[in-house]
Amino acid sequence: MVQNTQAPDSSLFPPQPLPEGADTFARQVHGLLDGQPKDDATVSRAFEDMDAMFDLIAAGLYNLASMLVGEGEESVRLVEEAVATADVSKSDGPLEARKSSRLALVKAAIETIVRKEPGSLAAPAITSAPATCIADDDLEAVGVSAEELQRMIAGPDRVRVREWLAKLPATLRTVFALRAVAGFTPGETAELLATYGGHDAVHWSPESVREVFRQGLCSLASQLLHASAAR
Repeated sequence: MVQNTQAPDSSLFPPQPLPEGADTFARQVHGLLDGQPKDDATVSRAFEDMDAMFDLIAAGLYNLASMLVGEGEESVRLVEEAVATADVSKSDGPLEARKSSRLALVKAAIETIVRKEPGSLAAPAITSAPATCIADDDLEAVGVSAEELQRMIAGPDRVRVREWLAKLPATLRTVFALRAVAGFTPGETAELLATYGGHDAVHWSPESVREVFRQGLCSLASQLLHASAAR
């Protein structure tokens, strides 16, 4: 089972900034999860003025879910399941709480993908000389900085990025979303796929994740080149 043993958002991408008030929100949640009984009035006071934070958390999870399984009711269901099952009580601060909620969502999303497309997340065969346009997980090599990628995912170009993702095979789309959006490392991504991706996925490894992710980066670079040429 995947554990939060590494630093939150530990990957080649810088951590996404937490929304203002995240620390206060985390303290309120932990205060309610101390194992002591709480009456309705105590719970209501703890979450006064926190509706906006709940909305931000849900929006972030829906963004990730929709990149994995598409827009609509399925993504809403995954968000609800993640909120219900994420073990935030054991998280040390808001960054780890965010990762815990992403982890719960991704597990359910992978199972959903496999249920709809059996075998779609099968582990790929590793070639001795990967035919990709870059030799490593290097965004700069394809002309994209981490900051630019984050803007594409969450900014004005997000529709174009979603259209590109929707056309990718399930393996590329899932690996790209887990690495670039959820911030999981190659090792964490491989373990998630091997554990929840069905019997054909048991041989996923960090190196196979890196290779597939490089293929995704090359596809993204090609997409950006075509978009620039069309302008």
